[in-house]
Order: sequence, then C-alpha cells, then structure tokens
Amino acid sequence: MTTTENDAQTLVGPQFRALAETLTAEPTSIADAPSLCEGWAVRNVVAHMTMAARYDGPAFMAELAAVGHDFGALSEQLARRDGGLAFGRLLDDLRSNTMAVWAPPGGGAVGALSHVVIHGLDITTALDLPRTADDQATQLVLTSLAEGGVAAHFGVDATGRRLKAKDLDWQFGAGEPLEATAGDLVLALAGRRRPGIDLSAK
Repeated sequence: MTTTENDAQTLVGPQFRALAETLTAEPTSIADAPSLCEGWAVRNVVAHMTMAARYDGPAFMAELAAVGHDFGALSEQLARRDGGLAFGRLLDDLRSNTMAVWAPPGGGAVGALSHVVIHGLDITTALDLPRTADDQATQLVLTSLAEGGVAAHFGVDATGRRLKAKDLDWQFGAGEPLEATAGDLVLALAGRRRPGIDLSAK
C-alpha cells in the first residue's frame, strides 16, 4: 500500500509525543547526558528537534540572516543556546501541536518523520533506552533512507548489501547480508557509527 504525504504527516506528532513521554519518565539528569550527536547533550538534540516550536517563519529567517544564511551554523547556535532552556519546556515543545504539523521546506512529511525518528534514536540509543518510534514510522524512514537515496547525503552507500531488520518486517537490497535492529539500521544509514555495521561510502 502506498503511503501518502497525509499518511506520513499523521505519524509525525505521535513520534514526537512518544519521545517526550519516554524522556519525562526518566530522571531529569538525562538532559545533560551525551547523545550520539557529537558534542551535543540530550538537551541540545531536543532543542534542535523543536526549533519550529519556538521560531515562526519570520523569526527563523531573521536568525538565519544573522549568521549569513549558514543553516549549519544556525543549527549549532540554536541547539546550544536553546539547550539552556528548562528541560521541561523543551519536552513540552516536543508535545506541541506545532511539531505535529511541521514539515521541513523541501522535505515534506517524510522529512519531518525522518527528523524525529533519527534524532530520537540519537537520544534513546545513547541512553540505552528502547526506540520510541513505532514500527510504521521506522519502516517509512528506513525506506526513505535506503530507496530514496537520502543515505548518500550522510556519506553512506548500501550498494551490494542486503539489509534486514531483526525486529520488524523490513528488508532492502541484494548482496552480502546485514541483519541488525531497525534502530541500528536507521542510525547506520544516517551516518552514525554502530557496532558491527560499516556502510561508509566506497
């Protein structure tokens, strides 16, 4: 069954909220624990994930202009600056209606879904917690990364590999088999280092 843009968008809010509920149940000290994003604590990743909840279009464009329209520099600046907000406030932003309907320019609903699933795993994997994204959302992101060529933007090349998730019904490609959890496959396809998985571009 083909997944429409609307179908994908309905999945976005629940993934943000599931991550928020999992983090709320943990000690507040996790806010300062390291994530898989180099140099960022959990609070910085959550701040990065929820920029749209705090900056509307004009405010964001003003921030972008202030750093010479360098999106990478702005992401770093806001993740560090807004990471200093109360962690409860950042978790509320994860739950916000704004994030549930948000879609990145050019990325659409699948881009929003990838954003929350990948960064959610950056957090939960580092904290040794189960993934919070449901199977449907995780499968969509895996397919987008593998079939849509998105993984190449992360310096990843799965050519000649048959990828198979251990914990849900998903596989891709042909060749040398590689079986791992869906979470580890998402992270590997998004350019994160995972034990026993090497998908670096040849």
